[in-house]
Amino acid sequence: MNLQQDALPAAYWQRRYADGTTGWDRGQASPGLDWLLDRARQEQWRTVLIPGCGRGHEVIALAEAGFSVTALDYADAAIQHLKKVTAKNRLPIELVQTDVLTYDPKNRFDAIYEQTCLCALHPSLWSAYERKLAQWLRPGGSLFAMFMQTTQPQGPPFACPLGRMRELFGSETWIWSPVLGRVDHPAGLHEWACELRRAADFQA
Repeated sequence: MNLQQDALPAAYWQRRYADGTTGWDRGQASPGLDWLLDRARQEQWRTVLIPGCGRGHEVIALAEAGFSVTALDYADAAIQHLKKVTAKNRLPIELVQTDVLTYDPKNRFDAIYEQTCLCALHPSLWSAYERKLAQWLRPGGSLFAMFMQTTQPQGPPFACPLGRMRELFGSETWIWSPVLGRVDHPAGLHEWACELRRAADFQA
């Protein structure tokens, strides 16, 4: 399979789960989630969206903390795993198996936690995904993004250097806060944790 094609099919991600090649999975929630939790409690947010949720460690953590969580993933394996966990723990989580570029929810969210979805998409799709993120948020809502930093020439994961991210998430739509910090990954990569607010006058 040519990994430089614009869109990787669901079967590709399903095979990654079947083969156990899920290096993005820490086995627990990312430390970067703590920034969202702190802000969510300060702002009294209720609804959080997690696109590309994978096995859902962050989904579970947010639901257990009392938030209403919607989780999206392309791969059936990820959604089925979370369905089992949800049923066992009786957590109120909405699970949606979908292509993030076609997802169209009825209501907007207080916050989005973006960790491994952007870097899994080919860069040719980033502009379309950025528009979706802005549409999913309520005015003034926050995007907590863990921007992947890698030197490998091909993806996924695709490198998300901060300079490129500031161009992608431009000031006409997004208000950037100072970088929250660096989050190291057991796989040897790292992410820059950032909070971006959706401009109130953005026209979806």
